[in-house]
Amino acid sequence: MSNPVLFAEVIIPLALPKNYTWSVPESLRDQIKPGVRVEVVLGKNKKYAGVVKRLHSEKPEAFEAKDILNILDTEPVIFPQQLKLWEWIARYYMCSEGEVMAAALPAHFKLSSETVLVFNEEFGDNFSTLDHDEYLVGEALLLKKELKLGEVQQLLDSHRVYPVIKRLIEKKVCFVWEALKETWSPKKETFVLLNAKYDNEEALASLLNDDKKLQRAEKQLELLLSYLHLVKTQGEVTKPELLKKSGASDAQLKGLVDKNILWLEKRQVDRLQYLPRNIQIDFELTPAQQRAFDAISEQLVSKQVCLLHGITASGKTQVYIKVIERYIRQGKQVLYLLPEIALTSQVIRRLQKHFGGYIGIYHSKFNQNERVEIWNKVKTGELKVVLGARSAIFLPFTDLGLIVVDEEHDTSYKQQDPAPRYHARDGAIYYASLFNANVLLGSATPSVESYFNAQSQKYGLAILGERFGGVQLPVIDIIDTKKMYGADKNKIIITPPLKAAIDQSLAQGKQVILFQNRRGYSPYQVCQVCGWIPHCKYCDVTLTFHKNTHKLHCHYCGTVYPPVHSCMACGSDKFAQRNFGTERIEEQLEEMFPQGRIARMDIDSVRGKTAHDNLIQQFEQNRLDILVGTQMVVKGLDFENVDLVGILDADSLLSFADFRVNERAFQLMEQVSGRAGRKDKQGRVFIQVSNTQHPVLYFVQQHDYGLFYQQEIEGRRMFFYPPFSRLIQLTFKHKVKEVAEAAAQLMSFSLQGDFGKYLVGPAEPVVNRVRNQFLMELLIKLPKDGELIQRCKRFIQEQVAIMHNDKRFRSVVVIADVDAV
Repeated sequence: MSNPVLFAEVIIPLALPKNYTWSVPESLRDQIKPGVRVEVVLGKNKKYAGVVKRLHSEKPEAFEAKDILNILDTEPVIFPQQLKLWEWIARYYMCSEGEVMAAALPAHFKLSSETVLVFNEEFGDNFSTLDHDEYLVGEALLLKKELKLGEVQQLLDSHRVYPVIKRLIEKKVCFVWEALKETWSPKKETFVLLNAKYDNEEALASLLNDDKKLQRAEKQLELLLSYLHLVKTQGEVTKPELLKKSGASDAQLKGLVDKNILWLEKRQVDRLQYLPRNIQIDFELTPAQQRAFDAISEQLVSKQVCLLHGITASGKTQVYIKVIERYIRQGKQVLYLLPEIALTSQVIRRLQKHFGGYIGIYHSKFNQNERVEIWNKVKTGELKVVLGARSAIFLPFTDLGLIVVDEEHDTSYKQQDPAPRYHARDGAIYYASLFNANVLLGSATPSVESYFNAQSQKYGLAILGERFGGVQLPVIDIIDTKKMYGADKNKIIITPPLKAAIDQSLAQGKQVILFQNRRGYSPYQVCQVCGWIPHCKYCDVTLTFHKNTHKLHCHYCGTVYPPVHSCMACGSDKFAQRNFGTERIEEQLEEMFPQGRIARMDIDSVRGKTAHDNLIQQFEQNRLDILVGTQMVVKGLDFENVDLVGILDADSLLSFADFRVNERAFQLMEQVSGRAGRKDKQGRVFIQVSNTQHPVLYFVQQHDYGLFYQQEIEGRRMFFYPPFSRLIQLTFKHKVKEVAEAAAQLMSFSLQGDFGKYLVGPAEPVVNRVRNQFLMELLIKLPKDGELIQRCKRFIQEQVAIMHNDKRFRSVVVIADVDAV
């Protein structure tokens, strides 16, 4: 009797609405299992590497299943928990499991036989030399690492893409990859060993003193002595090390190998260096930290999630270390999430001090080979603690015990583009539930949603209300800039009170941090005769002047323009620079404080894998006096010699058209002020603002999160915003404005029947054209009813499919953003 036919549901890295099914040939039945990658054909001859989700015997009714061609792994690359996480993210965030797979797996695990452009990691992310079309493809490659030819055509809305691809290959931005093949290979190193017969001292002495052939070959003898010295000082010796140390050539080493004195042996080695594995906790918690630690331990017995609300500089990291230690000693794995790569460099040094080689790092600045190595070490359980940015939630843990989400309020945890538009904090809570693991959220300024969950007993809550070492929270001075303008009638950058305070700090040997949430030199320039302002021709935004490139940059699409010297409207050559970015602040600081050592920290100044770390270490080691930067300088960094922080333009934080504007402004200002006076004395914070009566400023001055939360939660309840509702934002994109508007109106009309009372819009966003695509937005505010929300999501997906069957709306891009931030 023949065996029943076996079928496999396979996830391939494409945005397919549902997973496809292939049949499993007899010859592969013994090797196939969920979680392994298989080689499959989709369409006529497009090959893909997909991941087996499940095996079953249900024959597809509507089509004839093709055979799986090959199995690429002997063991699963992912486990059942990861497959469940992928399914949950796809369902919750309204995307496909293929899109989740594309985000989750390192690029070397995703294979395809189509013509594929592969991003050249060595090119980096400085696209200033690329034109508009090249930039579009380059940015997409930076995000996705690979693009198929069809995707490039879709991106540029043109079939004539070969000239663009040719230029990108010539500029070494990418290369073409045709065959279905593994691109990851283990790193091999050649080690040099001494023949075992010379292991004892007598035989070795006889070789060195009596061997006539060796005595005549002076260079070989020198090489052998260098080898013996290296063995004595460091144990194992690699071939490159030996040749460098001895100054010898390959031929001289070959001579010793031919004489059977030395042997060469190739071995697999790690690309990343790891410290010895040990746990060494060399500090005691303060009484306040101990109380917080005890509260966390108690809460996590009965609740899956606990929120640690600890004011800035209260020593939350030390509490995390103690909690992590407990889980490692139980043999469990721990994931430590941080919102920004910039933070990992400072935190990893602390954690390595305590956990040595048990800890690894995972984020997008690592190349693909390094990522595969970390992936495999997590899978085998060799790494006990992983420190990572949001993509680390996709790692294949086997025995996860705890996820720490540090700075849990941070918006960087939410992926914006491309899909899946997931929130790593919420994904971490679901992922932990699959292992029956705990989650510890930590922040000085928790998100309103998390604090609401703690107040309503859904999460546990632990409070850490004292700064480490008994240091007082900084004094906050509000500087009214309404009447302060520079000679050019522009906003004054450094007001006299702030300048005096900087002088005083520098005189005392202290350091200063200045924060401005705009990069570049000048956010816009304006014609003084007619008021014309240069705009991007692809986006409805003003152009920012960058002095270091001497160009105008669009911060939305990345297009770079030459500087404008005459007005396009009236021909005048009189332009005024309006407002100021981090570049201009840096320039003014250099004029005001010529003796000061000044550095800038923004996305333009810290490129490359180690740039963040180098700058942070320079500041930590007091080799810099003033650090000016964007949000990067405020997120959880710990500098003990900083006693003064300046927020140069608080108005820009308080004036966004967003229901979260007050929450964001409070969090940013409180986090910035938390960088001051962390070690031995009370710090000072200067906030330059024209709207001095804004209520958020009072809460920041008092460092009163509780009072801020009370006012904010009432506003949210009144206007039915999260945490009292769930948001789904739909964005419609098309190159013709009227088509985008009509598509949004059509969707709104379709939703009216069942969901009309929950709709807001459609309306144009503040920036209504990006990369030559016009945008319309429709917001759905749903009650927290799981069944209703799922019904709405299914209805939206059905309506999008119907819309795309209409010729007029076929090329409208509809983006669904669940829990939009």
